[in-house]
Amino acid sequence: MTYCFNYKILEEKLKNKTVGIAGCGGLGSNCAVSLARSGVGNFIIADFDVVSKSNLNRQYYFLDQIGQKKCFALKEIILKINPNCSVIAYDVVLNKEKIIEIYKNVDVLVEAFDESFMKQAILETKLEHLPHIPLVMGNGVAGIFNINNIKETSFDNVYIFGDGISEVSENNPCLAPKVSIVANMQANKVIELLLNL
Repeated sequence: MTYCFNYKILEEKLKNKTVGIAGCGGLGSNCAVSLARSGVGNFIIADFDVVSKSNLNRQYYFLDQIGQKKCFALKEIILKINPNCSVIAYDVVLNKEKIIEIYKNVDVLVEAFDESFMKQAILETKLEHLPHIPLVMGNGVAGIFNINNIKETSFDNVYIFGDGISEVSENNPCLAPKVSIVANMQANKVIELLLNL
């Protein structure tokens, strides 16, 4: 069976949904933009970092946003795409307590951290304290290689996208093509979950 949604019908289904995005870097900013363009109506986003010039090779920011807090810069971008969105932005370092407090009422949670210890922290927090909320993660997004190895791995209501092996290094940095592919795979899964497909 082929699904073909009229955009207005899709927008009507998504406008009352809330997506949490933990981390507003390469995965988080690109995923959020795709979800905003698709009609998701409510976002809760969090990050403590600022936009820097070195971020522009993979993150959805602009030169005039350098120096701004990422969470507020991303909020600005989302609202430019869809002024009818509700965006709550937190300038905060996330830990277990903050993750529970900030994301306890979202429909789907997106993990978009750089550090593996933070990925582990949000996964453990979700499994222990937010088991009913689907978690969409990214893992293995560095470099330009292994594009054909990017896949979805899932268990329970946790979904992980990436090649699972490509770690960031001086010779294997994160670049826009691969980061965007994984971020958009995350966004696609979020929409699938929100629509109960």
